Amino acid sequence: MHPLDPQPALIDRAYEQLVEAIADGTLAPGQRIRQEELGRALGVSRQPISHALQLLKQQKLVEERGRRGLIVSEIDPNRVRDLYQVRSALDGLAARPAAEHVSRRAGAAQPRQAAERVLAAGLALPPDAPVIAFIQADVAFHTALYRLSGNRAIEDTVAAQWPHLKRSMGSVLDDPGQRPLVWAEHQEILRCVLAGDPVGAERAARGHTDRAGAETARRLSQ
Repeated sequence: MHPLDPQPALIDRAYEQLVEAIADGTLAPGQRIRQEELGRALGVSRQPISHALQLLKQQKLVEERGRRGLIVSEIDPNRVRDLYQVRSALDGLAARPAAEHVSRRAGAAQPRQAAERVLAAGLALPPDAPVIAFIQADVAFHTALYRLSGNRAIEDTVAAQWPHLKRSMGSVLDDPGQRPLVWAEHQEILRCVLAGDPVGAERAARGHTDRAGAETARRLSQ
């Protein structure tokens, strides 16, 4: 985390930083939340921190725990399993029309170029980059894929679950050995999409998400 400039939407920006801190383990499961410490770390008053924490409580990323006060919630393996089942279907649903658009040369070139840029940026990340950099790049890739599909409802549906998905991503991407595998799978998804191969794109997208979900579940069970 780093200090924030006093600009509009301070609550939203504080919220995003706290989500990322939970995702990369800076704020670990079970850790007590102290508003004063967070305010000092982000360089803001308690008010935006308090509002951001209320949003996190609504999403069950933090919770009240008796005398300990507010703590970071433990990761719920059942919720992660359910989320990845839904996301697998949505990723496949996005990849197929994305490839169909390419094969028909439908839509603007901008979404295709954006997907290529985020893939290149992810592949260029050094192996020892912070885990949050890999999480952010992962989110950017899948968001680009959803936009390439032309179905805004897919992006909107997944967006509501990104805080929990980022956290599960962090549990996998914290392992340097997983990082090249994830990006090789991303590369294969986009290869199929840009080749105009709807069946291959859907298979690659669902296979990638199913494997990520299984790997997350395995790590959480240890």
